[in-house]
Amino acid sequence: MSEIDVVVVDDPGAAVADMLADAARAGGHVVLTGGSTSAVAYELAAARAPDWSRVEVWWGDERCVPPDDDRSNYGMAKRTLLDNLAEQPSAVHRMRGELGREAGAEDYDRELGELARFDFLLLGLGSDGHIASLYPDQPTLDETERRVVGAEAHLEPFVDRITLTLPMLRAARAIVFLVAGDDKADACARAFAGEPTRSTPGSLVRAVAGTTTAVLDPGAARLLR
Repeated sequence: MSEIDVVVVDDPGAAVADMLADAARAGGHVVLTGGSTSAVAYELAAARAPDWSRVEVWWGDERCVPPDDDRSNYGMAKRTLLDNLAEQPSAVHRMRGELGREAGAEDYDRELGELARFDFLLLGLGSDGHIASLYPDQPTLDETERRVVGAEAHLEPFVDRITLTLPMLRAARAIVFLVAGDDKADACARAFAGEPTRSTPGSLVRAVAGTTTAVLDPGAARLLR
């Protein structure tokens, strides 16, 4: 697996917006994530690259709620990115959270079809070290065959989830973590400077044949050595 390149900047949302804009221009399969820092990056990326017609958009995980629910990762990306584009993506592959975690996972696996690799994969990192909806020390981390699974929530909001699995995440050509805030410093130290461990799922995600980058603000990076 690839090593990880850690980039510390004052405005990680802007830095990742530039990366998203480049990904939009290059075209291909782009995976989005949730989170307030990502929302900032999406708004900036829409302004910097308003034409996403060469892109197919996917999600790394979703809460099992309708798309118009305030907790929906799709809904957040629609408001901050998709609704602000001049040219829409060639396809938007929404995880259908309203189907429930198991049926929703099966539906998304069918949606993936023969796709084996994403071109650009954006991830956040939870304060407990989770990524997508893969939580510490859970059986979902051991999945090696399925590309998508249902998962129980272990943090607020306590609703079921649909998530890509580790093999599908690791297969991406470019993996980018976007993390900001002092409250994420311990998780960043464990995920990006520690040994791989199931207790910190972020430490398990490195591109098998591609690049892995963590874009952090100084607060999130303060414990890195």
